[in-house]
Amino acid sequence: MKILTWNINGIRTFKNGIKKILDSFDADIICVQETKVTRDLLDEKTAIVDGYNSYFSFSRGRSGYSGVATYCKDTATPFLAEEGLTGLLSNQGEVIGCYGDQVELTSEELLALDNEGRTVITQHHFIGKDGPQKLTVINVYCPRADPDKPERKEFKLQFYRLLQCRAEAILSSGSHVIILGDVNTSHRPIDHCDPDDVDNFEDNPGRKWLDQFLFKTAENTENGNTADEPAEVFQESASGGKFVDSFRYFHPKRSNAFTCWSTLTGARQTNYGTRIDYIFSNHSLVETVFIDVDIMPEVEGSDHCPVWAQLSCTLQSSPRYPPMCTRHMPEFIGRQQKLSRFLVKIPEKQSISNGSEESLPGSQDAREIRENLNPVVQKQNVGKKRPTDREDTNALKSKKSRTTKTESNTKGSLLAFFKPKQTQLIPTKETWSQKQAESCQDGPGTGSDSRICPSDLQNDVNVSKLIEMETENQDEVEGESTSMDKPNDCKKGPCTGFWKAVLHGPPQPPLCKSHNEPCVLRTVKKAGPNLGRQFFVCARPQGHASNPQARCNFFAWVEKGK
Repeated sequence: MKILTWNINGIRTFKNGIKKILDSFDADIICVQETKVTRDLLDEKTAIVDGYNSYFSFSRGRSGYSGVATYCKDTATPFLAEEGLTGLLSNQGEVIGCYGDQVELTSEELLALDNEGRTVITQHHFIGKDGPQKLTVINVYCPRADPDKPERKEFKLQFYRLLQCRAEAILSSGSHVIILGDVNTSHRPIDHCDPDDVDNFEDNPGRKWLDQFLFKTAENTENGNTADEPAEVFQESASGGKFVDSFRYFHPKRSNAFTCWSTLTGARQTNYGTRIDYIFSNHSLVETVFIDVDIMPEVEGSDHCPVWAQLSCTLQSSPRYPPMCTRHMPEFIGRQQKLSRFLVKIPEKQSISNGSEESLPGSQDAREIRENLNPVVQKQNVGKKRPTDREDTNALKSKKSRTTKTESNTKGSLLAFFKPKQTQLIPTKETWSQKQAESCQDGPGTGSDSRICPSDLQNDVNVSKLIEMETENQDEVEGESTSMDKPNDCKKGPCTGFWKAVLHGPPQPPLCKSHNEPCVLRTVKKAGPNLGRQFFVCARPQGHASNPQARCNFFAWVEKGK
């Protein structure tokens, strides 16, 4: 049996064909995290994969956020499947159960922990050396503690405690347990690229939780086991940890074994990352059934890499899919749904009682409520108030005709958008002379409206001057348009300088001091006094300070106005 976990950073990682990628892993159970898909966006080709059965948990608060999914081969179909850790999201039918003691959390807190779609649990049967046994696989995507949001730190710790409570309860029921996924905490300094750069590394609450959650292995000394020899001696922690980090069991001294890297800084090129993806299991299963565990840093497509485990057991397949399987979802079942499925039945106790008017569901107004309560009494009034069908038809026709007239007045023809706009032209010398001649022919005495006053003469003089100025400007424009045909005569110096001063491009990047290479321009996006400011840093990927191929510590602010 082979089991695999991978934070895919979005289900679109499988854009080249999900079946092809699943088949390439050659695993019986494949658990993925951070699908970033909600149920309304889940398509059939992702949910229904030939040769596999899948189980999804969706975020109910935010779209494109969180989410986990478990794909099982048809030869490894689980007998039970459940969403969430609390049991609040599951139907009362076939569930795994064993929820443990949850009295420390309120019902609102429990529901909030499950509403982000972070857990899918499947229960399988396998045949091992000791005969038929149960195996429960918990696929988790643990929350990230945002430094700027203190409430998320407590949320993360609550999720850890709830995960431990459920896993230990299932283990106590007689089933083996495997917890795998993105835990979002690097446990030991060996699991971090630069632990000295982290303040109070050992005092981190997440690491303290892992200390008491995990079964401690004997510390390897320089004269002890090598990097690839599994640890054989176990010492139970004082708090009674029941689970083992299976990767460190087989590779207790392997360094630089990271599973997550920052894509913004290109840290994967220099392997400057952390190991936050795990496969935990109860120590008896690791000792007797596990063969090997390893990471796959060569697999790209996400900021995480897959982690796999090989077990010496044979899974038994369930003869039918659990109710949670996507093949049972109405949108993928292949049958037309009934309208009654979308309607909610309201109990009679919530209806009108003792003759009092209570609010009825939906869009009924007060008049309709009165009609529903006493239709016999309201019959005459209703007949008077409501117009006949013919009146309704005539009113509707008149309303449509008014709307059509209004639209015809406001909307124009499509060709009107392509016609040139009509502008008021200034008369030329010829038209103005002709106008003056016509007015002179009329002369005085032809009528009361044909008299010429001094102000009119003054206006005529001003207009004639305006015509002469317009004519000169038009001649200048024609001269410029003629000169544009001669590129050698065009002087672009002042114009080009003006636009360069107004629309200047990005500043010239300086050279970093260590590599003497052009730097890259960045912008501060974190809220604070420097929000929006630009700066230059070394263009190489982020890495350890001792790595000469990594980014140097060059930094320079971009001066304002440059």
